[in-house]
Amino acid sequence: MSYSVVPNRANPMAILFVVDQSGSMSDKMPRSGNTKADQVATVINKMFSELITKATKQDGVRHYYDVGVIGYGQRGVYNALQGPFGSQILNPIDQIAANPLRVEQRMNEVVTATGDIVQVPESFSVWFDPVASGGTPMSGAMQLAAETIAPWCDAHPTSFPPVIIHITDGEYGDGDPSNIAEGIRSFTTNDGNVLLCNLHISSDGAAPIAFPDDESVLPDKFAKTLFRMSSVIPESMYPAVAEILGPNARLSPGTRFFTFNGNEVDIVKFLRVGTQGTQPVLITYGGER
Repeated sequence: MSYSVVPNRANPMAILFVVDQSGSMSDKMPRSGNTKADQVATVINKMFSELITKATKQDGVRHYYDVGVIGYGQRGVYNALQGPFGSQILNPIDQIAANPLRVEQRMNEVVTATGDIVQVPESFSVWFDPVASGGTPMSGAMQLAAETIAPWCDAHPTSFPPVIIHITDGEYGDGDPSNIAEGIRSFTTNDGNVLLCNLHISSDGAAPIAFPDDESVLPDKFAKTLFRMSSVIPESMYPAVAEILGPNARLSPGTRFFTFNGNEVDIVKFLRVGTQGTQPVLITYGGER
């Protein structure tokens, strides 16, 4: 299977975020001092904007992507997008572009021609708000992801397979999601199996374990479970992934879409790697409140 279809109007690509919104997501990230929930929301909103830019042509924003966010926490498992997107989880990118919840003014770091770093205001569109409350029904979230992606694959057999990007900082609280994850990875389009990517984020500043190929390097049962839940990176995607990870990247037949103890920079890098079917989308770090 090739993982080679470039998203277009005839063959859109589905990108589904599954986001832990439990109480521990209120902890602060080590570099920026933002909460985990704020940091994740910022990067996902920037991803939406980047996808809109990628899909914008002379005639406007084209339906190249279907995107959505599943949240899980105190409210259980739910569609985390609001407003006009509350009735379905995956939504066309042209509709996303036309209906942000609001547009904020945020400060962004920019490097000048002289090498100075200055803060400049920028318009920042918001579709997804941070939440941090309650427990961690991860299995329920994976089940809703499966129920969302399966009919999409049936309806789009010639598209790049859907990418699910799961972001969490804690252990599951409603049973082991491994079997559900295995079912998700078994869904296919003609271009390949669904890609399930798992990112564990941390507030303790410990060194991340990024894109491992062997679970023995991971410290605990939970990390190993997330590793096994994650898709193996297809060899056809190695060049694009290596371009993001750098010249020292080690990719092998067992390398998986998984990072443990990720920080702010790792969130950005992980999302870039996980969406290589977009050929590629570039996300720049910044745009804080």
